[in-house]
Amino acid sequence: MFTEPSLKLTHKAVLKMLGAAAEKAEDIGQPQCIVIVDASGETLGQLRMSGAKYLSLKSARSKARTAASINAPSDAIPEAVGLYVAAATDGAVTRLGGGLPIVLDGHLVGGIGVGSGSVEQDVAVAKAALDAIGA
Repeated sequence: MFTEPSLKLTHKAVLKMLGAAAEKAEDIGQPQCIVIVDASGETLGQLRMSGAKYLSLKSARSKARTAASINAPSDAIPEAVGLYVAAATDGAVTRLGGGLPIVLDGHLVGGIGVGSGSVEQDVAVAKAALDAIGA
């Protein structure tokens, strides 16, 4: 075969995820930067909440792209190679926690990255977004 089926996130899914993530961030009292990418790493949606650290938008994007690229949490990259991979990709790949793959019906459809809080807060916000779409 020369083709394979694929699923794609819709804009409605992205908006729903951003809303759920922002709501969770408000609940825990930590403004966040949230980035959602498709399976190829292209940004589909992003939000920098009022009060979130503006530089965290860049790390959130890297976390999302990493999770989509490796189909695993961004902190799954081994510590021993983390700095080398970050340098080789001009920061596009990171081992910072807070990035999760988005998997629907067994298909990788993207990644979400969250930054501005602790790793635990970032992951909790990302999981809230995934829960909103049943991922």
